[in-house]
Amino acid sequence: MSRLTGLFADLGKQGRAALIPFVTAGDPSLAVMVPLLHALVAAGADAIELGVPFSDPMADGPIIQRASERALARGVKMRMALEWVREFRLHNQHTPIILMGYLNPVEAMGAESFALAAKDAGVDGVILVDLPPEEGADYADLLKNHQIDPIFLLAPTSGAERVAAVKAIGSGFVYYVSLRGITGAAQADWQEVLARVATLRRSLAMPVAIGFGIRDAETVALVAPGADAVVVGSALVERLSGCTSDAEVLAAAQAFMAPLAKTIAASKGVSA
Repeated sequence: MSRLTGLFADLGKQGRAALIPFVTAGDPSLAVMVPLLHALVAAGADAIELGVPFSDPMADGPIIQRASERALARGVKMRMALEWVREFRLHNQHTPIILMGYLNPVEAMGAESFALAAKDAGVDGVILVDLPPEEGADYADLLKNHQIDPIFLLAPTSGAERVAAVKAIGSGFVYYVSLRGITGAAQADWQEVLARVATLRRSLAMPVAIGFGIRDAETVALVAPGADAVVVGSALVERLSGCTSDAEVLAAAQAFMAPLAKTIAASKGVSA
């Protein structure tokens, strides 16, 4: 059983959704990355999405774009992100780590080399934002052969054929993009989002995480009862970007996560 499968099974018994924060690899600093991952877990993260910086992050809003730019300026590459995961695994063997990024860095490294290195580092899932499921079967098979879940995105505009394609080759969970736009965009119609997710959960037979537009405990409280996981990205990245020291980064991460973790622990919903 993969770490992601085990996580959703355990949380399903508890009747609550997973809390998944997103941070950009190499931002706010290189030295803080592994301590930051541990701090997020200590503050209530059930899994972590680690964003691999890319020069043309088409799905990301200005906050995560700027974080990627800062990381790239520091020389961050895919292998550095994998090394941080490896270091994290020295002291944490249970929290799932999902790499989220774009196809180009994987292609530059070589798909087979990437899959081998990701497995060796302890990566549990991979989201390639610009890889459509209709063209992703080979990548999905490669990742699965290395015990890594290929995770795909669905959006409000996804039709029945796209949903079927994701169901056929995806695993771990499905990332539902709540907005018709980029990360950090205007607030979604949450009732519409939850109705769509309820339909997807029935048809996919796979956990569904809701991301994009979740910024605080209030939005977590709205969506957690209807999802298997909630993903918080831009708001956390923005909070950390204003820190002036690594110690401040760790304190800010814990302060940001605390009300979200408290809220999601109190929520009871569809996972029950």
